[in-house]
Amino acid sequence: MGGTFQPLKGGGGAAIALDGIEISILRSLAVQMLELIGPGEPEPAEDADPLAALFAEGPSEPPSDPALARLFPDAYGGPDGPGPKEDPEELRAHSAEFRRFTETDLRTRKREDALAVVRSLDGLTPAGDGAAVLELTGELPLRWLGALNDLRLTLAARLDITEDDESAVLFRLPDDDPRKPMVMAYLWLGGLQETLIETL
Repeated sequence: MGGTFQPLKGGGGAAIALDGIEISILRSLAVQMLELIGPGEPEPAEDADPLAALFAEGPSEPPSDPALARLFPDAYGGPDGPGPKEDPEELRAHSAEFRRFTETDLRTRKREDALAVVRSLDGLTPAGDGAAVLELTGELPLRWLGALNDLRLTLAARLDITEDDESAVLFRLPDDDPRKPMVMAYLWLGGLQETLIETL
């Protein structure tokens, strides 16, 4: 398999061979993602009104952390973005309203994706210096795809890169640059994401 996702025999999923270091890196990144996103909502009481939970409001302000801002962007662009030009205050109000009713669910989904990665990896034990084969079936391939995307977005925010300058910045870093390990992880996650998409 060579560290890339391949279709399972007979279809219906994806598989990848991961060595102990790769398992450790992926698990560590997923755990850091869980810490970044934060704890979930407390479980509602048994006698709680299900409609109240459905219409519970979330935050209205964008996150101050650049990585969280990349994971939970404003739904409406700024005055320089595409679409009809609106007053900046009006755009902020629309974004706040949208965020209030969507961010909690989005955080829950991202948390569940990262947890799926951690739980998948917890069951893997490479034999000696070899690799363990991880098989993803059911909803797991899509969970992994979501988590890989979130991890790349987070690393991109930490590296302060956008898609426009990705290749120029990433491939020209000297080996002694302190960002190099993060860049290598970013590129590796991109390869995993690409092969998983192709497999699906």
